[in-house]
Amino acid sequence: MSTYPELKLFIGGEWRKTPEDLPVLNPATEEELGRLPHARVSDLEDALGAAQDGFEIWRKTPPRTRSDIILKAAAIMRARQEEIAQSITAEHGKPLKQARLEVIRGAEFFEWDAAEAMRVYGRVIPSAPGTKIAVHHHPIGVVAAFSPWNFPMSQPARKIAGALASGCAIILKAAEETPAGAIHIVRAFEEAGLPKGVLNLVFGTPSEISEYLIPQPSVRLVALTGSTIVGRQLTALAAQSDTPVLMELGGHAPVIVCEDTDVKRAALSGAVRKMRNAGQVCTSPTRFFVHESIYDSFADTFTERAAATVVGNGIDDGVEMGPTANDRRVPVLTDLVEDAVAKGAELRTGGARRGNKGYFFEPTVLANVPDTAQIMQTEPFGPIAVLNPVRDLDEAIAKANSVPYGLAGYAFTNRADYIDRMIDGVEVGNFSINTLEASLPETPFGGVKSSGYGREGGTEGLESYLTKRNVWYSSEIA
Repeated sequence: MSTYPELKLFIGGEWRKTPEDLPVLNPATEEELGRLPHARVSDLEDALGAAQDGFEIWRKTPPRTRSDIILKAAAIMRARQEEIAQSITAEHGKPLKQARLEVIRGAEFFEWDAAEAMRVYGRVIPSAPGTKIAVHHHPIGVVAAFSPWNFPMSQPARKIAGALASGCAIILKAAEETPAGAIHIVRAFEEAGLPKGVLNLVFGTPSEISEYLIPQPSVRLVALTGSTIVGRQLTALAAQSDTPVLMELGGHAPVIVCEDTDVKRAALSGAVRKMRNAGQVCTSPTRFFVHESIYDSFADTFTERAAATVVGNGIDDGVEMGPTANDRRVPVLTDLVEDAVAKGAELRTGGARRGNKGYFFEPTVLANVPDTAQIMQTEPFGPIAVLNPVRDLDEAIAKANSVPYGLAGYAFTNRADYIDRMIDGVEVGNFSINTLEASLPETPFGGVKSSGYGREGGTEGLESYLTKRNVWYSSEIA
């Protein structure tokens, strides 16, 4: 596509290619979009040196100036919404309408954190006469960040926004399968006047990049959005050098549907939201626990709407769901469905690959799935919904908490007592009632249990990128 950018690394304010590269494919057509250079050790060394130099400049840059540059870059991204969205749809497959919204969401992350850059307040602690005690905040240093492929623009935006607003420099390894979103972000910051070295972008073999960058003494924070398995690996690597981490990891979101709710509206909204981004969302509603008195009605409506989802190339008008983003997802999803059916689940619709070109998987609904099925413990990260009846709210909460993950959870009810019990009882970092929206730029986002630690967004979003220094001054020598 004419709007797809030339793929390069960005190190020390300069774009570069390398001899080693791999193709980036359109998941709807399997056609090659471009060749992505892979960083060598020498490139990573250069990126680290550039980030150290950039940090010394950026940490001394006034917060107002930092904010102005971030806002200017965000405005450039907004102005290029269509160009960036076309690139995202080409490399990821999501419908163009969803890609356009992702560009705006990414810009909003930058705009929120740009404002927060001027609100990194310390505090004065009351003390005795002749003594002053205060808490100061300082940028933590060079950040090594890793972003996933499911949201090519908004996921890198979270990491870059937090780091730059705090006064840190960052080396971002974005996803090799969907590199264009991050490249568009870097272009915008380059034009906005960001000093060289403050933002660096690399691609390559993930394990080689993490194993080189994370142990480096000048890397002061590791930030990842990714799977729990990878998060544990990077956390263990960071622990060897006592480097703090910010981890937004996998989820397996429950949806509790109580007997007092509007059954049709809950089912329709659940089916639509489940298929957004082909289910490749860490907060995607997946495990639906529905009160037995409304279960049949809910399951029928949900299945009918899921089956009616318009699947196709995201660039085409009217498409609601594109392909999965890579060829690895299709066999994984197939295995999960086959395992559930073999253990007694009812396949209500879908369950298989669609067509023989592109990485399309049918919108799928599994009903009455036993706890022994693998999908009850494994996040599908695809367009599969699980519907199970429950006797009461206690059972629903227990089943919601029965997995090691706790990123997002949802509920449909109008009863205040139910809401109170679920707020206290459901073990997640983000809990939404009568809506399937999990986060906004102004809200803190992150998980509990095996879904990670630390928060991005909201007033809490810059905390991981800052150190706290206690300053004690006495007017007399003790």
